[in-house]
This record gives sequence, C-alpha cells and structure tokens, in this order.
Amino acid sequence: MKKAVVYASTTGNTEAMALAVAEGAKDSGADVVLATADTADAADVLSADVLFLGSPAMGDEVLEDSMEEFFTKIEGSISGKKVALFGSYDWGDGQWLRDWAGRVSSQGATVINGEGLKLHLAPEADGLEECKKLGAQN
Repeated sequence: MKKAVVYASTTGNTEAMALAVAEGAKDSGADVVLATADTADAADVLSADVLFLGSPAMGDEVLEDSMEEFFTKIEGSISGKKVALFGSYDWGDGQWLRDWAGRVSSQGATVINGEGLKLHLAPEADGLEECKKLGAQN
C-alpha cells in the first residue's frame, strides 16, 4: 500500500503533525511519500492509495496558500480516492477542515476521518499519538 502525506506549515505545528502521520503510515507497513504542498509531485501523490493532506487554519479559517494551490491542482482527480485531512489552528472551531472535507466529498472522494483531525497550536504527546493512529488508517 502507498500513502501520501502532503502538508503546509507556517509555524511548524502542522509539520509536526505530518511527520507523526507519516510515522504511523510507515509503521503500518505502507510505502510513504512525504512532501510539502509547494514541492509535492501531483502525479506521485495521486498514485497513492490514501492521501493525507494537512494545512493550518489561516486568516478567516482557510487553507494555507501553498496547500490551496496544490489541492486545487489535484482536486479534479481525486474521485474514488480515500483522503484524510488534518491541521493545526489557533482560534476558531475547525471550519477550514469542514469546508475542505466538503470539497473533497464533492469531488467523489471519501474523507476517512470525518471532518478531519485538528489540534490546537503545537501538538502535545497525545495529539501526536492521534496523528500516528491517523497515518495507520487505510
């Protein structure tokens, strides 16, 4: 099984989450592609069985710019894919993840973790364990 973990991070919080997701994916026996949104190869990511996409909440609870650009690039090609969403936030209630999950679903993909995994600011040990468990999902 191949899993792709693509993320954007501005303060390092979502990066820490992504690294833990990738660790969980590797521990599950998967081949893992790990990349930032601004360097990810869309074809390589789309060849994965499961996509794990992470972005912090920005501004008025929207995706970080490089993730918005990357997701827009692959959005029309995710039908039938399994997708998990995650990210960190400082304020708000997770609207950016709910909106993102809606976009994923509207393209015919399955969001395997409901409205996504959100962690407040820097992830602590229990949050990183949640990320590892997420990465192990198929």
